[in-house]
Amino acid sequence: MDHICPVCRTHNNDLAIDFSIEEFVCSHCNNLITIGQSVKRKIVKKPVENVVLEVGRKGLLYGKEYWIINIVIKKYGSDTFWREYALKDRTGNNVYLSESDGHWVFLRPVDFAFKEFQYYAEADGKKYRWYETTPCNVHAAAGFFEEKLQSGLAYYKEYVNGTEMISREQYGKSLQFFKGNHISRGEIKKAFGITDMPYRSGTGIVQPFLFNVKQCTNIMAITALLICILQLYVVTSRSNQTVFEQGVNFADVTDKEMVSKSFTLSGGSAPLKVHVFSDVDNSWANVGLGLVNEKTNEVIYASKDIEKYSGFEGGESWSEGSTTEDFNLCGIPGGTYHFLISAEKESGTKDLFKSGYRPDNADFSIIKNDAGSFFLKNDKDQTISTYGERGILANDIILRTGLQNNMKETGKLDSILTNMPQEYGYPGNYERNPSVNIKASWLPVSFWNFGIVLACLIIFAVVISWMKRIFESGKWSNSSNSPYSNN
Repeated sequence: MDHICPVCRTHNNDLAIDFSIEEFVCSHCNNLITIGQSVKRKIVKKPVENVVLEVGRKGLLYGKEYWIINIVIKKYGSDTFWREYALKDRTGNNVYLSESDGHWVFLRPVDFAFKEFQYYAEADGKKYRWYETTPCNVHAAAGFFEEKLQSGLAYYKEYVNGTEMISREQYGKSLQFFKGNHISRGEIKKAFGITDMPYRSGTGIVQPFLFNVKQCTNIMAITALLICILQLYVVTSRSNQTVFEQGVNFADVTDKEMVSKSFTLSGGSAPLKVHVFSDVDNSWANVGLGLVNEKTNEVIYASKDIEKYSGFEGGESWSEGSTTEDFNLCGIPGGTYHFLISAEKESGTKDLFKSGYRPDNADFSIIKNDAGSFFLKNDKDQTISTYGERGILANDIILRTGLQNNMKETGKLDSILTNMPQEYGYPGNYERNPSVNIKASWLPVSFWNFGIVLACLIIFAVVISWMKRIFESGKWSNSSNSPYSNN
């Protein structure tokens, strides 16, 4: 396709396809030339503002090859411009790309007039809300035109439904109808092989929201339903249970760790809730736990302080802290475990029986308090027996150690018991807080995560709805028929 300008004799052969035209704008002298005439009509301003495509460029849109045959910049008022690119395929079909503020619309001409009402129009069974009626004229142009380029005032009336629109262009008595949809910047870049794009600002007339809110709402509703079903299954198939409970004497874990008995957790990962108690009073205690997975030897450590203080100040009593503390070891998978236990308390601990009387080859120790009572502690089960009379204790020792036939040792025993050092105040005043109690519960049934997930879904839905409203409000901010009252 080659058209020679009668003014400057330039060959205008930018197109690889051939079709009948009525006018063209010379690419060299910018004169508007009517085919068959040897004189110019007028000089047309060359489109340069934010123009990223040129006449003759080929692109692949929606699986079909198109060539840009002309470019027209239209003007509304004194400072509002948008660009329209006319495209043609090899079979002669025309489509259009309209770009305004960096937002693109793909338009197809239709051969029917849609039904128009006061505030909306109908086409193909859909209602489109009236957006705006815009008077405009041609500001700049380039390329080849199948009909005469109209430079007078034209009127565009646009209707919008989501990411689709229909529009009517009226110039004098001539009417044209179009149907269009949003097309992304990425698709334009890919179709025409370009990198630079016009700066984008505001919200396009048919620009889509970040995602489909209706589909997102449906997905979240289905997700919430599945979570409810899963929670119902968990509640009916599992139960919380105590898996470990033991009292630990501070004296037994002074400067060392105690290895607890093993326990088994059955099921998927769940929190292990630990409850610790120590009868502190204006003092503190500390418990350290290491949860050991017996299969992997992986250890999870935790430490918790227990403290309680009280007193009088200004004629009023006060109290703070507690004798109990709770904490969770989260996400513990099923398996066999044991605890490594360490503990300490304020002012330390002392095992009096370690310095008490211990007969040869015996498995027990004995102490005596200032009231004359004796206390025997069994090494095997750590039980303590109380004796009010020395003779009864002596007979018990003889039986436990097998000294019945040894009169010499029996005589020494009575002397030893009589002259034993006294532990003043034992047991009442000497050891008021001897131990800490540890209880661990397996919590496969928890409503916290269930509630948190549902709350997050609800909050997400509310936030998305609010964002969508803000987005749509911005889209309709330039409309005379906005459905949003704040516009």
